[in-house]
Amino acid sequence: MSSEELPPLAAEDHVCDVCPLVYSEVSIEDAVRAIGDLPAAVRDAVRAIPPQALRRRPGPQVWSVAEYLCHLRDVYMTFTIRLHRTRKEDRPALEPMFNDLRARRFRYNECDLAAVLDELAAAALGFGDEAARMEEQDWDRVATRLPGEQRTARWLVRQAMHEGVHHLGDIRRIGGISR
Repeated sequence: MSSEELPPLAAEDHVCDVCPLVYSEVSIEDAVRAIGDLPAAVRDAVRAIPPQALRRRPGPQVWSVAEYLCHLRDVYMTFTIRLHRTRKEDRPALEPMFNDLRARRFRYNECDLAAVLDELAAAALGFGDEAARMEEQDWDRVATRLPGEQRTARWLVRQAMHEGVHHLGDIRRIGGISR
């Protein structure tokens, strides 16, 4: 995948038309709290889904519950490192996650669900630990990805929270869970 094929990052003032989440209205504290609460909510959602539905893809371009679960674990691992680099380095260039490549190469749909749920919990805790190391002046530090894409540490936390909230909704929808 070339850089031209990467989807653009959400803007600093992103408004999700699905969740609906407004980045500018989410405090860092609320975002970190939501991330900390996410593993239990995901665990509850996965437990409520019939086992035969956990690895079923509803369509060729839509991941299964198991794949979304692995993606969430990787999001919090990746965003922990991104937040750390943004705090420690001068304008680090962030590597893309290559989500679909990860899902294929690491066989997300064959994962041990219980292990991944535990790994998600550990990754969310690690993200919270890294966010707690940030000083007030660190929130305006920036990282880049594609040309013209500059995002603050504040955005990284909001984006990480959005990934969790949004994909928890995907898991519930795919699993047929009404909230």
